Formats: sequence, structure tokens, C-alpha cells
Amino acid sequence: MNSNGPLQEHGKRRVAYYYDSNIGNYYYGQGHVMKPHRIRMTHHLVLNYGLYRSMEIFRPFPATFDDMTRFHSEEYMLFLKSANPDNLKSFNKQMLKFNVGEDCPLFDGLYEFCQLSSGGSLAAATKLNKQKVDIAINWMGGLHHAKKSEASGFCYTNDIVLGILELLKYHKRVLYVDIDVHHGDGVEEAFYTTDRVMTVSFHKYGDFFPGTGDLKDIGAGKGKLYSVNVPLRDGITDSSYQSIFKPIMTKVMERFDPSAVVLQCGADSLNGDRLGPFNLTLKGHGECARFFRSYNVPLMMVGGGGYTPRNVARCWTYETSIAVDREVANELPYNDYFEYFGPNYRLHIEQSNANNENNPELLTKLQADVIANLEKLTFVPSVQMRPIEDDALRSMNDSSALVDMADPDRRLPAEVTDQMIQDEGDFYDGEREGDDRRNESDGKRAAQLD
Repeated sequence: MNSNGPLQEHGKRRVAYYYDSNIGNYYYGQGHVMKPHRIRMTHHLVLNYGLYRSMEIFRPFPATFDDMTRFHSEEYMLFLKSANPDNLKSFNKQMLKFNVGEDCPLFDGLYEFCQLSSGGSLAAATKLNKQKVDIAINWMGGLHHAKKSEASGFCYTNDIVLGILELLKYHKRVLYVDIDVHHGDGVEEAFYTTDRVMTVSFHKYGDFFPGTGDLKDIGAGKGKLYSVNVPLRDGITDSSYQSIFKPIMTKVMERFDPSAVVLQCGADSLNGDRLGPFNLTLKGHGECARFFRSYNVPLMMVGGGGYTPRNVARCWTYETSIAVDREVANELPYNDYFEYFGPNYRLHIEQSNANNENNPELLTKLQADVIANLEKLTFVPSVQMRPIEDDALRSMNDSSALVDMADPDRRLPAEVTDQMIQDEGDFYDGEREGDDRRNESDGKRAAQLD
């Protein structure tokens, strides 16, 4: 079958899902809108809906310093590793240099938080490279604003760039699509001059962070026409969004023909977000995931923005259900965070009656301009492939030898632990379904990383 033709809608997909139960413990500080706890809320909904039965759940190996310096500068990573709330006075100069302070505070455990987020996306990319799964999900990732040597927009390390670099070892062309309300500037910047990665971002533009992502920003050098920006206005609804998303992305799939896709599912584009002015519901947002699932192309789904935690959890749970192709009831299952979802305790959210500033004429013109650029692309760039480098998450081929020689104080590499999936029977059905046991079992021997 042609790699870029849509499959039958309900084709079976093997899905891997990456989660570390420590992720919800990190705290950006009082009053900060970014709350990693939303990822734990998502996980509990995923478990209590029983979606774990349709996928494999893994705890990723935290990314190492070397893994993260494949994109980030050593100086910046050393700073993130060394600075903490107790010694920050001695790092005043670097905090200014690396943009750490207000939006991106120096919180307790920051470096470990970066290791988990990045580790999830590296593990997801490696799993797709090995063709072990068709879809890999890391809701801990999606931190699209981080730059090579600078934190930005609540993001410190760019797990997406790291994941794409890993995918490029096995895939000639990787497509990155960003449906966060904010422009995916960090990822676009990283790949602005290459034709092997196409970045496509749908975002609010005009007097809005980060201020980049104009229609005219199309890439440079070899990468000219390989950056695509779709600048939108306030109040866009599901039907308006899909009226422009589907034609543009269909054209991208046809012209670029990627062999892997990374979808950043930032949930701040939903109605009711604390920062975002869009008016999408889960159905309109999830339709983007459904679109890519219908193609026979390896798909990595990552998180991103989202500042109304109950709606983030709703959204990413719904998109997990789309990945595994399982219908889920609108009535939310009881879970540890049930009270967060009042007063209606339903999965889906309604759109508001906010004014949609994206009128049909504006969207038609925008679509025509974007497609005109895509038409200028030479069909499918050819790539001189080089010998494949080692995977980011290395392990000896004979994993049994690694297990035998393992240091009990260090966690085994993901390639080995991936093969040690606990039996589904280790989950508890019924009232215990939300038990986080599979993830907590190895918490006692969390790795003492360099």
C-alpha cells in the first residue's frame, strides 16, 4: 500500500504509551499556570477508562546529559543540572542568559523533570524506529518552545527536537504538526534550514506569545518552503478549524510524503483555557489525531500547553482513546481526581458562544496562500542516507547478559525494561483499575543518574 494513502478508518494499530508516576510531583511554584499534575490526572482517567488494555504502558528511562546535548548546548544543560532553588543566587548571570526566572522558574527537581519529559519522547521515537509499534504517546512531552541554549514559554528542554533527531536516523522525512494555541517556535527554529523535517503550526497570531509564526515564515536555504505557518485569530470553532486543517494537511501528506509524523497535541487550543482564546472542543481537537491515525505512517503523539488541568486530562484521554480506536463513555469513570471534573463529570466540553474572528473569507484566503507555497515544493526531497548511528537508548543485544550484570541501584535501560512488561493481570479491574502500581513498582530504585 502507498505509504501516504489513508488506511481504512478502523485499522488495528499497536500503541505504546510512556508515563512516569513521578511527573505529577514537579511544581513550577505558587500561582504558575503550568501544572505537571495534569499529566497524572490524564493517566488516572486513561487507566479508569480501561484504555490500558489496548496498549502497552512503559516507564521510560530518563534522558541522559548526553542525550539532551544532541540538541542543547553543554553550557545550558550544565546550568540546568547544577542550579537549584537553594543555590540560585550564585547563578544570577546564567539565569539571565538562559532566560530562567519568571515564566520559566528554577524549581526543585527541574533537571529530573527535563529528563523524564525528554526520556519519554526519545523512548517513543526509538520504539517507532524499531517498528515495534505504530503509535507512541508521551503526554509528558511536547515542550515546543525550548531553544538550543534558552528556556522559553515554560519549556526547558525540547523533547520534540530530540525525538525528531532520533527518528531521522531511520526516517528520510519527518513531519511535525503543532495544534497548540502557541506557535511551535522552538521546533521550527531547530529545523528551519533542512528539507528533511517539515514543521506545520496552527496557532493564534497577533499580540500573542511567542510573537512568531507569520504566514511569510517559510524556512530558509534548503529548508525554504519546509516551514508552514497557519496564523489564526480568536474564537476559532471545530468546524472552522477542520475546514482549513484537513485540506492543508492532506496537501502536505501528498507533497512531502513523510515516513514518520510527530503531532504536538497542546490542549490550550481548547475552549475555556486560562491562556488560549480559541473555541475548540475535544471533538475538533481530537479530529487532528484521527486524521493522522488514518494514514499508514508511524505516529508519535506528545503533549504540550494546556492551562485548565481538568480539560487537558479530558483532551489527552480522549486522544489516547482515538489512538487505540476505543469508544469511551461521556460519563467519566470514578478516579482519584473525580472532584476536579464537576459539576457535570462528563468527558466532553461544550463550545462557548465567543465570537469567531476567523471568517470563511479569511480562512479561504489563508488556505489558498499556504497551498500555493506547498505547490512550489519539489515532490518528495531525496535524501542521501548515512550509516545509522547508535540509538539514543542503547542496550546490549543480549539483554539477558545486561540483566545478569545489572547494578541493583541503577535502572535498566528502556530497551531491556520494555521487554519486561507486566502481565495485564497485574492491573486490577473494577474499583482498583486506577491503581498506579505498574509505574510505582520501580520507584524505589529510581536511577541515580550522572
